[in-house]
Amino acid sequence: MTLKNAALLALIGTILMTALLVCTFVFNFLNLLRGLVPAVTLFSSFIFAFGCFSVAVFFYVFHRAQS
Repeated sequence: MTLKNAALLALIGTILMTALLVCTFVFNFLNLLRGLVPAVTLFSSFIFAFGCFSVAVFFYVFHRAQS
């Protein structure tokens, strides 16, 4: 497996994980508006989603640099 293929595989996995964490963030936000979860839950969910998005951007730039 080449470095470019490994970067692409990591990018795909990170995009899927980012989609899952953003979906969780949206559900936590809606539940916060309904009064079902505390605000701390929304804060930690945002941190996870933002961190995963940052890693996805890194893998995208790394994959583009391998050409």
